[in-house]
This record gives sequence, structure tokens and C-alpha cells, in this order.
Amino acid sequence: MAVTNGTTAPATRGLVLHTGVRYYDFLAWLLTMGHERAFRERLLDLGRVTPGERVLDVGCGTGTLALAASRRVGAGGTVDAIDASPEMIARAQRKAARAGADVAFRTAVVESLPFPDASFDVVFSTLMLHHLPRPAREQCVREIRRVLRPGGRLLAVDFATPARERRGLLARLHRHGHFALRDILALLTEAGLTVVESGPVGVRDLQFALAATPTPAGR
Repeated sequence: MAVTNGTTAPATRGLVLHTGVRYYDFLAWLLTMGHERAFRERLLDLGRVTPGERVLDVGCGTGTLALAASRRVGAGGTVDAIDASPEMIARAQRKAARAGADVAFRTAVVESLPFPDASFDVVFSTLMLHHLPRPAREQCVREIRRVLRPGGRLLAVDFATPARERRGLLARLHRHGHFALRDILALLTEAGLTVVESGPVGVRDLQFALAATPTPAGR
């Protein structure tokens, strides 16, 4: 999940929040109308996350989804999370320390993920793609495709309604637009992923697409 204050982070063509991070979790609460825990569990269900899996959250914000994923995968799994904002990562690390959660948070950009090929079973991209210009968006999805293992899954979630039609503080913070479901599906397909499922998330006007990498023949 990503929110912008109109500044560009070094080494990324996307827009990144550097100020107001302390309000981020409250804004997530507003977005989900007070049901943030249920929303995070819904995302994990849509991503089909199971115990023992390796999970990556790109554009992780303050780490709430990554922490929930850590609980879901258990001791046999791993969770990594990246964000281009050092301030977001610092807050996520403090939250993980308080929760006693083993999540590897690091500052990094989506155009160049700092992980080897075929490292993860599941990757999450939540309210992040619409903040990227098209070339960076395409590069991001190619990078996600690279770090997913064969048969691995990407869950992409974004707004269906253009920013100009939304109202209030959330609209101002996510003012850089939306990402229509057909555009998400085309982006994933062009990157060599197979769309497995798509549709409304069930929260506001959010939509999702679940896609998978090819599995080698005979498996």
C-alpha cells in the first residue's frame, strides 16, 4: 500500500511518502471503515497464502500486511517486505519489534528487487501500481515475475474509481489515479503471468487480480 506526498524517491520513478507516516495506519483504518484486520485477512485469503510459504510484500508501507502474512505462514515460512520510503520501513520495523514478528523489512525500489530469481511463493502489490508511471509499472511486474518461483502467485490490488471521482482525505492522498482491472490483467499477461482469478475485493472500490507463473511441464 503506498501513499504519496508528491516527492520522488531516489532510484525510483514512483512517488513515495516521506512525511506524515505516523498518520498512515489511521488512513488505512479509514479506507477499511474500521475493519483493517478483516481486510488484511481477506488479502491473504485472496493470495491463497498457506503455512510454510515464502512471501514478499512490495510497497509494504508500515508493514501491517507483512505482519499478518508472518502469522499466516508460521515458523516454517518467511516474509520479506520492501518500500522505497525509509520512514515507512523504520515504522514497520518498530511495529515488528513490538509484535515479536520475524519479518525482513528493507528499503528498496520495485524496479529492482534485491532478491534472487525464484525466491518467493507469493508476492503482494497493494495500492501501489497506480503510483508508478507505465514504464516503471511494467518493470515492477517483470521483477515480480523474476522473483516468483514456478507456480508462484502475485496478488495485485488497486482502485477501480479514478481519483477525480473519489472524495475526502483518502482521495487526496491517492490522487494519482486508478488502475482499471482490464489494465491490471493486461499488464500481468504481458509479463508472462497467467491470471487465475480477478474481481472486487469487497472493500470500497478496490479490485484484485491473482496471477501465477508457469509451472514446468510434468509437474
